[in-house]
Amino acid sequence: MDGNTMKLTIERGDLLNALSHVQNVVERRNTIPILSNVLLQASGNELRLTATDLDIEAVDSAPAKVASEGAVTAPAGTLFDVVRKLPAGAEVELELQPENQRLSIQAGRSHFELPTLPASDFQTMTSDDSAIKFALDAKDLVRLIDKTRFAISTEETRYYLNGVFLHTTDDADGKPVLRAVATDGHRLALAEAKAPDGSAGLEGVIVPRKAVSEARRLIDGLDGPVDIEVSDTKIVVRAGRATLTSKLIDGSFPDYGRVIPKGNTRKLTIDNKAFEAAVDRVSTVSAERSRSVKLSLSEGKLVLAVNHAETGAGNEELEAEYGDEPMEIGFNAKYLLDIAGQIEAPEAEFMFNDPASPALVLDPSDDSARYVLMPLRV
Repeated sequence: MDGNTMKLTIERGDLLNALSHVQNVVERRNTIPILSNVLLQASGNELRLTATDLDIEAVDSAPAKVASEGAVTAPAGTLFDVVRKLPAGAEVELELQPENQRLSIQAGRSHFELPTLPASDFQTMTSDDSAIKFALDAKDLVRLIDKTRFAISTEETRYYLNGVFLHTTDDADGKPVLRAVATDGHRLALAEAKAPDGSAGLEGVIVPRKAVSEARRLIDGLDGPVDIEVSDTKIVVRAGRATLTSKLIDGSFPDYGRVIPKGNTRKLTIDNKAFEAAVDRVSTVSAERSRSVKLSLSEGKLVLAVNHAETGAGNEELEAEYGDEPMEIGFNAKYLLDIAGQIEAPEAEFMFNDPASPALVLDPSDDSARYVLMPLRV
């Protein structure tokens, strides 16, 4: 490819779709100018776009009428904004102007010119050959991500918790499953899918938060299989024309099995939507930092209460199925709401041991997902 020329015509929707898949990877504040750019490569009958922050790389392509093959890089954010604001259905002409090395964007009566940097300066990621390769249905991958990512830690010091732990293991019945786990030390979320062919040797990798959210964006609304490759250092997700490559977190994930309660026998069954709404109302007066709400369980009912010297007090009583010893236990309201948001059944099941031990939360309609909540002192 000659780096000094490039000319093509592309439909605005196709270009916008491909750009939207890659431009999110670009960090807005970059000290290295080329990392703010997207690599455009025109050849054959397609335009290929690549963006990277050196830890994660996204590639997508779109059909194009290529008049002159070539490659260049242009500012990702600006290009995306320009294309987004062009009229729907417009034919967009992209041309690298040889005299000033600017990228010309022409659509109808609109004309833009963007600064460029040479394609030869752009660094792309290499893929590893030693990868475990398998195909996972997009719907299964969406579930694994959505059921766990809310529990990823944002604490940079515990970097090994800043992602989703993915591995193959056997479930309680001895069937092989692909399991995703996330925890921030205060709560834990676990989801499973039937282990796909070829995934057997996956002993455990930590997929960083940004890669998890970009993969989720990539497969949104997708039907059919997603190809996944995992090596010791990288994960590659391929969906349609798009590919996402990310470095893995180099660390060891804690032995999460020890955290999941085995002997919790006190069972509370509650209408999930009513519970969610009540927690939301009562926590309005909770102290911002602790966000703690007290659950008082007694036969047939649950009382949610917040009592804070400075911010006020609130309580609400709900009907519930509970037939054990009365008990009081406190939780972070936001964490309760996060988990309630994952429960798909009309009712949520809480399994308690005592006020100082973690609670297990189950979704009666999905036995392959489990949630663990550490209590707060109230």
